[in-house]
Amino acid sequence: MVRVGVHVSIVGAIGKSVDRAVKKGCDTFQIFSRNPRGWAARVLIPHDAELFIENLHRTKIGPVVDHMPYLPNLATPHTDLYEKSVSTLQAELNRCGMLRVPYLVTHLGHHQGSGKDEGRKRVIEAVNTVFGAVENDVLILLENTAGDRNSVGSTFSDISAVLNGIEKRDRVAVCLDTCHAFAAGYDFRTPAAIAATLKEFDTQVGLDLLRVIHLNDSYGPIGSGLDRHQHIGLGYIGEKGFHHFLHHPAIRDLPLILETPEDEQRDDEGNIAKVRQLAD
Repeated sequence: MVRVGVHVSIVGAIGKSVDRAVKKGCDTFQIFSRNPRGWAARVLIPHDAELFIENLHRTKIGPVVDHMPYLPNLATPHTDLYEKSVSTLQAELNRCGMLRVPYLVTHLGHHQGSGKDEGRKRVIEAVNTVFGAVENDVLILLENTAGDRNSVGSTFSDISAVLNGIEKRDRVAVCLDTCHAFAAGYDFRTPAAIAATLKEFDTQVGLDLLRVIHLNDSYGPIGSGLDRHQHIGLGYIGEKGFHHFLHHPAIRDLPLILETPEDEQRDDEGNIAKVRQLAD
């Protein structure tokens, strides 16, 4: 049986996210541990963290994935933004430790015209700096991007280059987003295409480093560079693609996090049900 879940709100108190996830039918789930659209973050109160952990133990749901907020850019050449981004990554790694969340997902960012090599160097420096300041068991998961302009991390070789620069390699792994990969040119529509994509991932990165899947269909065609998620099976990857992907042995046992929209076509529960149907 696959482990599938969605991104869940922490509104009211972070501990409430657990029961929200259970109510939606999740086996695993993802959160923002703080406001994702601003730089300021409320201090994580120990009582709230303890309640969150107690609720996880009670429900036996997991693993939980935390996602970095939207504003940080670890590849930026602009000093002020870079320093705030590194500080946010460090704070978020500490928050994950308090919450006993095993995975912190981060995008690699945009180099903003300074070049991909320089962007990768800044990401490496950021992660090494944070690992030097924070000692815990949380893994930072590097997430692939959709190939939009000036992005870092849209190719598996990009991610490999960053991984190779990390000093504490045992503290970093990868989150693969199917929409982003498809938009960047990696195919998931047939068994042969899936095998080729995962073989390239294994060659460049290593399937042993794949910890979480962001399972999203793509609103745009392959290679479009469009970072826009669609309901499972209703985008360009399609139901057949996801059926074959979910049956691949390298994917089957990984936590699957849906970041699909909620609208008149389908809600979170509907997308979870669709994944279970396709994986059955």
